Amino acid sequence: MAAFGIDFFTIISGLAVITMLIAVVKAYDYKRSIPGGEVGKAWNVLSTLASFFLIGYLTTPFFIVLPQEIKDLIVACIFLFGAVYVLITLWLVHRIITVMKQ
Repeated sequence: MAAFGIDFFTIISGLAVITMLIAVVKAYDYKRSIPGGEVGKAWNVLSTLASFFLIGYLTTPFFIVLPQEIKDLIVACIFLFGAVYVLITLWLVHRIITVMKQ
């Protein structure tokens, strides 16, 4: 269903890009308040992965001109980086909780 040439895919993708852009800006902004060490390194990895997500999300407007194999690869990479992101986030939260208990 497309109204004015804009379909749900475009609307949802646009919202995803805007949301991820905000997340990336905040990730780098919050970096100033993150200590170094393991937590700082994990935060850097999370910020980098968020940037990769943003790049992946920015490709969605071009999906109509990309071959199916490239689209599949982009989606697979987003899934992989998403899984790594969740794993590192869980580790980071666990690490923070462990340090706070001490």
